Amino acid sequence: MSIHIYIYIYLLPAVCFVWQIAMIVLFGVFIRYDEESDVRKWIEFKVSHNITSDIENDFYFRYPSFQDVHVMIFVGFGFLMTFLKRYSFGGVGFNFLIASFGVQWALLMQGWFHALDPDTGKISIGVESLINADFCVASSLIAYGALLGKVSPVQLMVVTLFGVTLFAVEEYIILSLLHCRDAGGSMVIHAFGGYYGLAISWVLYRPNLNQSKRLSGSTYHSDVFAMIGTLFLWMFWPSFNSAITDHGSGQHRAAINTYIALASSVLTTVAISSMSDKRGKLDMVHIQNATLAGGVAMGTAAEFMITPYGSLIVGFCCGIISTFGYLFVTPMMEKYLKLQDTCGIHNLHAVPGMLGGFIGAIVAAAATEEVYGDFASRTVLTQGGFQAAGTCVSIAFGVVGGVVVGLILRLPIWGDPSDDNCYDDEAYWEVPEEEESIPPVLEYNNHMTRKHPDM
Repeated sequence: MSIHIYIYIYLLPAVCFVWQIAMIVLFGVFIRYDEESDVRKWIEFKVSHNITSDIENDFYFRYPSFQDVHVMIFVGFGFLMTFLKRYSFGGVGFNFLIASFGVQWALLMQGWFHALDPDTGKISIGVESLINADFCVASSLIAYGALLGKVSPVQLMVVTLFGVTLFAVEEYIILSLLHCRDAGGSMVIHAFGGYYGLAISWVLYRPNLNQSKRLSGSTYHSDVFAMIGTLFLWMFWPSFNSAITDHGSGQHRAAINTYIALASSVLTTVAISSMSDKRGKLDMVHIQNATLAGGVAMGTAAEFMITPYGSLIVGFCCGIISTFGYLFVTPMMEKYLKLQDTCGIHNLHAVPGMLGGFIGAIVAAAATEEVYGDFASRTVLTQGGFQAAGTCVSIAFGVVGGVVVGLILRLPIWGDPSDDNCYDDEAYWEVPEEEESIPPVLEYNNHMTRKHPDM
């Protein structure tokens, strides 16, 4: 038995037990119910705000959106990563693991920055805190996409520990210090998570990864399972972008704009995918991923008055850009930058997230009093400048933080798989016997290499 297996056998249970016990202790010290979830505080809140019915509790307003976002985190992201022929357990199972740890750590980290009572030293949480925790952990799940099949579950726990911490800091800087608007997280979630994962993957480059090449593709059934993740994400993305917007027209508008942009992305993705093949056939890699790019790019501007046709334009352009990324940019990044991006998060999250941040800056700078009414203390150009600065902050945190975390993960103590054992569930899972031998002939799809060099 190799040394990395010995390390893994003892390290994973130790990390899970110790970190969960630490969460219990920290929750006991810091976490309390907020005024709308605590019995006594809710009674006092109703009296002070002249509320006569429990139906006015924020739970009944936010919980439907929380359900949708929660499904996206655990089902959408999880199943989207099941496209690899021999790594479906790892895709959905490790997504489950790090999301479950990440939401706990996120409640603490975001609480310390946003909800800490200076008098009592306690953090108050409610249903909106749960939504924000899901948002926070989404950035680490995005980063996982670049590392899929190449790291151990302990390494993923480390990625999540630092990813949630970095997210909480950059979110505080962007939203609380720069006062940017980013309801759907184009900047704080997608741009940060995308570049965070890419930077880690660049540091962890494997020159001999071709030893696992026969397992780096998909099969007919694994692509169908991944498409389930795509559809869950696609359907619920309007809830994701509108979940924490202010009550009223802003939330309504965010759902409409996202809905329209997503629909537009599908058509342009199908068009470019068909055009890229000399026989006009579609590539499931593009359909699974690039069709979601409109939702990513609409995150910042979703609650703005971007207009319905503006949303269509955003989705139209991002479907094209994302599909071209899968066709050309991902192979070039691996060849020239030595960056192995398993799921292509550069094309689905990093670039659309960056574009979404700058789209938000442009829309904010072009705002008029005739559309929005009176403005606050900032001019529209100033707000646009701060929106652009927030995008740059998120990218900087992702790149620098990813490099540092990547260097930590290079230490030979994490039980990561060998080059000839990547993309294989057998390294970390009990696999049913009837599935233990899949001949290489079943490989027909690869997220990291072009299948039609004569295109």
